[in-house]
Amino acid sequence: MAAAPKNPRPCSIADALALVGEKYSLLVLREVCLGNGRFDQLVRNIGAPRDILATRLRRLVDAGVLTRQPYSERPQRFEYRPTRAGLELEPVLMTLMEWGDRHLRADDDRPMVVEHACGSELVPQVTCRACGDTVRHEDLTAHPQAPGWTVTGPTVAR
Repeated sequence: MAAAPKNPRPCSIADALALVGEKYSLLVLREVCLGNGRFDQLVRNIGAPRDILATRLRRLVDAGVLTRQPYSERPQRFEYRPTRAGLELEPVLMTLMEWGDRHLRADDDRPMVVEHACGSELVPQVTCRACGDTVRHEDLTAHPQAPGWTVTGPTVAR
């Protein structure tokens, strides 16, 4: 088996996953976006070990995805709320949930349905900001911006 490259492709997806791709991080965001930001609620609803959950929360706060707000002085306790950056991840969560419902569950076995303000069930889709069309794989063309990289890989051996 070949060793992992020393300098993999520069990638914002990899950078985002380094933060929110850790086990339980997206589930923390799910719960906080649902309004369940207290530590005991998070432990109960996620099922994460307390020490790991504390580490994930600290990392998400340090990265500016969550804020910590006191809700009790004695004993001192905090609840977590999404920042603007955290709320910007909510469409990612909705799209991931919809994908899981469609590909991993039966139609009558969905654990949650999200309703949009219009009163209809939310079925998220990605659209182009410029033209409003739904994004489809066949309509996309990648243009690598990192020096020394093309779509197929590095221009020189690394």
